[in-house]
Amino acid sequence: MAFDVQITVDCSAPHDLADWWAQALGWQVEPQDEAFIRRTVDTGAATAEDTTTHRDALVWKVGAAITSPDPGRPRVLFQLVPEPKAVKNRLHLDVRVGPERVEAEVARLIGLGARELWRGRQGPFAWVTLADPEGNEFCVT
Repeated sequence: MAFDVQITVDCSAPHDLADWWAQALGWQVEPQDEAFIRRTVDTGAATAEDTTTHRDALVWKVGAAITSPDPGRPRVLFQLVPEPKAVKNRLHLDVRVGPERVEAEVARLIGLGARELWRGRQGPFAWVTLADPEGNEFCVT
C-alpha cells in the first residue's frame, strides 16, 4: 500500500512563511474556516490564545498550509515551533524550474526576500542554494 505525504516546515511565523512560499511557487494558501474556529473556541475545545489574525482573517496560530493548483502534489504545512533554526537543513526542497529559467527565478526569489547561499554543479547539473526568509535552505534547479 502506498501512502500520501505532507511536507512540514518548522518556523516561527507560519502564516508569513506560507504567504512567502505560496508566492514563490505560484501555489495558494489553504483557506481556514473562521466559522469553525469561532465555534471551536465558543464550545471550549480551543481557546482564543490558539488563534491569531492574519490578513484580517481569524486563523489557527500554530500553522498555515499551501497547496498546488495542480493535483497530486503534496500539501506543505508551516508549523509554529518555539526554537529558532540553528543548523543546516537535513531535508530541503528543490524548486525545479529548468536550466533556462534558473537565473530569472533566483533573481525573483531574492527580490521576494530569499538569500543566496551558494552555487553547485555536478557534471551537467547545476543548482543555486537559497534560504527563505526564516533561513530554511532550498535549491533552484
